[in-house]
Amino acid sequence: MKNTTRNALLRTAAAAAKPLPMAAASTSAGAVSWTVYASGFNDPRGLKFGPDGHLYVAEGGMGGTNSTVGQCTQVPPPPGPGPVTGSPTGGRISKVVNGTRVTVTDQFPSDVTNAQTGSGISGVADIAFVGDTLYALTAAGGCSHGVAGTSNGVFRVSATGHITEIANLSAFQMANPTAVVRPSDFEPDGTWYSMVAVRGALYAVEPNHGELDRISTGGSISRVVDISASQGHIVPTAVAFHGNFYVGNLSTFPITGDSKILKITPDGYVKPVAWGLSTVLGVAFDNRDRMYVLENTVGAPGPTPGDGDIIRIDPNGKKTIILSGLHLPTAITMGPDGALYVSDWGIGPPGLGRILRVTGL
Repeated sequence: MKNTTRNALLRTAAAAAKPLPMAAASTSAGAVSWTVYASGFNDPRGLKFGPDGHLYVAEGGMGGTNSTVGQCTQVPPPPGPGPVTGSPTGGRISKVVNGTRVTVTDQFPSDVTNAQTGSGISGVADIAFVGDTLYALTAAGGCSHGVAGTSNGVFRVSATGHITEIANLSAFQMANPTAVVRPSDFEPDGTWYSMVAVRGALYAVEPNHGELDRISTGGSISRVVDISASQGHIVPTAVAFHGNFYVGNLSTFPITGDSKILKITPDGYVKPVAWGLSTVLGVAFDNRDRMYVLENTVGAPGPTPGDGDIIRIDPNGKKTIILSGLHLPTAITMGPDGALYVSDWGIGPPGLGRILRVTGL
């Protein structure tokens, strides 16, 4: 089984047919509880609070049927996730207003993998704010994703929902290959996953090629570090900044508990700081320097609804499972209220996605 976010993780969408019971199952974190903050999302992914106080959510969208076979290099077919089909629109950003999902824009590409690998959907991967300006990171753009004439990149989103590409990440990756790639599941346009804003710039992680890159708001792109060069094809996914960058990885399938957290300095020095994790798709910190790690699936050979959890790692290294029973969760963020917000059913039928608010940390 291949170890990429699309060929191994997104294939589970076909199995996510209906909600399952959920329980907060940690005897050492009994005060933790959760509520549904908002629902009705199409494969929710990265999420951030904006300067207006609203929660903004990146969404995969609805997929598409356009094919570019014969026009450009494709994502490998089964057992790979290609050929991928797409739509130039449908990838969405929403915000939550008084508990209700409101569309900011749905003008980003959205794609879907082949049926043999579960028809997994991608679109907008993550969002971040620099000042009052919203930026989006895409994962479904480019000819290899079935959307000719587009690219994966970073986009500026206006207050009215108008989008402007500021950085073409597809072109950057093609011109600057990483040290280690996996030909059997290689995606020419990449599958960008996570982005944070730090000191006026944007930093994005791409799992399929394995890199952390810096993108200025003016559109210049530079590589902070080729993660694959020192770590191999570990599929880095989630990134948070807490004095340094902290990057979690999906790792390979079947799941063996060998995912980890890497500390990456701003000048690109990589050091593992936490081990023994599974399918990490989110990292966040609270104001007590405690790290929260989102695991998409634990204890199963592959991604499984109802088998995700959140682990808290104290500064002394102690790990505590604070919440379990999550359904294919894909991202977390720390809210200004001190609660964690989680994209639940981040992989599944469109419309099933929801955001959970986790308190009592």
